[in-house]
Amino acid sequence: MRNANVMPRDPSTSASARATADEPLGITAVVERAGFQTSVQDLGRTGFRQFGVSTSGALDPFALRVANLLVGNDESAAGLEITLGGLQLRFEDERSVAWCGGEFDVQIGSRALPAGHVARVHRGNELKIGRAEIGCRCWLAISGGIDTPVVLNSRSTDLRANFGGLHGRTLRDGDQLPLGEFQASQVAATEDISSWTGPHDWVSPAQRHPALHFIRGADWHCFNDSTLQRFKINEFSVSSDSDRMGVRLEGVELKRNDEADLISQGVAPGTIQVPPGGKPILLLGDCQTIGGYPKIAHVITIDLGIAAQLRAGDRVRFLEVSLQDAYRLLIQRERDLERFRIGLSLQTS
Repeated sequence: MRNANVMPRDPSTSASARATADEPLGITAVVERAGFQTSVQDLGRTGFRQFGVSTSGALDPFALRVANLLVGNDESAAGLEITLGGLQLRFEDERSVAWCGGEFDVQIGSRALPAGHVARVHRGNELKIGRAEIGCRCWLAISGGIDTPVVLNSRSTDLRANFGGLHGRTLRDGDQLPLGEFQASQVAATEDISSWTGPHDWVSPAQRHPALHFIRGADWHCFNDSTLQRFKINEFSVSSDSDRMGVRLEGVELKRNDEADLISQGVAPGTIQVPPGGKPILLLGDCQTIGGYPKIAHVITIDLGIAAQLRAGDRVRFLEVSLQDAYRLLIQRERDLERFRIGLSLQTS
């Protein structure tokens, strides 16, 4: 999947970007092992899609929001997105850390750090993230956030256009991550790892047999009834040709009623397109901004975190919901998150 996005120049951030080209300033965390694909991400780069700039950001922004709240950050603070594990960090001062995502083995020294719990790390401590047993991604929040330059209102790494994050690329062994001003630890003074955590579905959204809820896409009518029924009742397997741009799916062929050309229209994370050949593509955070393939469906917002955990060989199915239900579920989750914020403030006061 190609992305022809063009990065507009942002003169307001060019000086800070040049200042951090080689040597990060202030307190850093040292990347001893970068893992398969680790990048700096926040909640994404909004407001620039009309210029062809992808959203980028954490593929599960809700997981990053929760992790940030746990360590006392603003929800939009930049953290790390780790794909398939292998990350090892060494800290140069005391911080609080928390992670959410797939089922990973995470260790601070000899201590296990479960998803959704907060840990205090001391100077010289090492944090290791092993291989994923379920899912493929997790998001690590560090108190103070990752303090890379802001480019187009975001610190997220656009891996296709090579800007944002740390030098516009994935992390490498030996990198130094600049950290923001230290925030007060959310961990109670008597414990290095919190006994409390967030709701399981928030901190560990990966599933062995995922089902993604969808609403009908703009081109639903381009497929006949039998094809639409196959889309709803059959499982699809995830192709190895998948990345942050989208998940290619193998399975029953989804044939259009005709092969008439379609006018390219806007697409967004969650859109399911069906290219020639009938194998659907579920778009993710680094997707292009417009597309000319028919849009059969759109995965609802609260299920994008589950979609972000799909890896090669996984099997997934799709369940239809109404637009009203999609709104209702999203609003309910936001209400629950507000109660979670209040609970955190009481827990740490």
